[in-house]
Amino acid sequence: MIIDCHGHFTTAPPQLAEWRNRQVAAVGDPGSAPDPDDLVITDDDLRQAIERNQLRLMDERGSDLTIFSPRASFMAHHIGDFEVSSVWARICNDLVHRVSTLYPDRFAMGAMLPQSPGVDPATCLPELRRAVEELGAVTININPDPSGGKWTAPPLTDRSWYPIYEAMVGYDIPAMIHVSTSCNPAFHTTGAHYLNADSTAFMQLIQGDLFTDFPTLRFVIPHGGGAVPYHWGRFRGLAMALGKPDPETLLDNVFFDTCVYHQPGIDLLTQVIPSQAILFASEMIGAVRDIDPRTGHHFDDTKRYVEATPNLSDEERAGIYCGNALRVYPRLAARLAAVGR
Repeated sequence: MIIDCHGHFTTAPPQLAEWRNRQVAAVGDPGSAPDPDDLVITDDDLRQAIERNQLRLMDERGSDLTIFSPRASFMAHHIGDFEVSSVWARICNDLVHRVSTLYPDRFAMGAMLPQSPGVDPATCLPELRRAVEELGAVTININPDPSGGKWTAPPLTDRSWYPIYEAMVGYDIPAMIHVSTSCNPAFHTTGAHYLNADSTAFMQLIQGDLFTDFPTLRFVIPHGGGAVPYHWGRFRGLAMALGKPDPETLLDNVFFDTCVYHQPGIDLLTQVIPSQAILFASEMIGAVRDIDPRTGHHFDDTKRYVEATPNLSDEERAGIYCGNALRVYPRLAARLAAVGR
C-alpha cells in the first residue's frame, strides 16, 4: 500500500473561491459577510473535482490513499480576524470531510485550524476537537506564521502553543507544519515562503527543548524538509554551538516528506535522513504542476524518484510508502482497519 501524506484540495469547485472572495470583501464590515449556508456544493460537484484530478492521478501513478487537507494557500490566516478564520476553517474542513466520506478508502482527512495573527493558539481548540471527534481528522496543519510572511508569531517551542500540543498528544495525532499564502512580496509563496518555513521550523525545534515536555508529539515537515537535509552539517554544527543535542535525536518526533521534485533531491534526502523518518508524499496538483521536459514526467510524480533511488532497500522503501505513515498517524491505521484496508 502507498500512502501519500501530503495532499490538498487544490481543485475544489469554483463556488468555494467565489464564496471566499465575498467573505474577504466583507472584512471590516461583518454585516455584509456572506452566510455559510449560501455556499452550495453538491456531492456530484465534489466527485467531479476529485475524480478528474487527484483520484485520476493517484490511479495513474499507483498511490492508494491520500491524507487530504484544505488548500494550504487558501488558509490565508492573515486575512480578517479570528472570526473570519473560524468560519473559513469550518467550511474548508467540512468539504474535505465530505471528500473523505465519499471515498473512505482513498482519502483521509487532515484539518486546518482557524489561526489568526496575534490571537492565542488555544482559540483553535474547539475546531481541532470538532475536526477529530466529529469529522474524523487523522492530522492537523499548523501554520507557524499566521501573519503571512511577516513572522510575528512566537516560535513553535513557545508555551503559547502548548494547548494545541496537549490536544495533539491526547488525540495521538501529528501535525504537518505548513504555512499559507505570503503577503510579503519579498517571499514568493511556494518558492520561498514554504521552504523558508520548513527550515525555520526545524531550527526552532533545535533551539528549544519541546520534546522533553511532549515526548510523543509528532511533526511532519513537508517539501522534503526545505533546506534541512541539504544543510544537515550546518544544523549539526549549530546544535553543537548552542549546546543542543545532535539534530538526529529529533527524528523520533520529526518526519520529512518526499515532496522533492527531482531525482538528485530524493537521492540526497534518502542518503542524509534515516528512512524511518521519511514519509511518502507528492502534494500533487500543488505548487508544481508541469511536466519536466528533461524526463517527460510530471515534476510531482514523486513515486518515480523513490523507486529509482539507490539509497533504499526494499524494506526501507516499503516503510516510506506505508509503514512509517501508519506509525506516525495512528488514527489513519484505525481508519484503514475500519474500511477493511
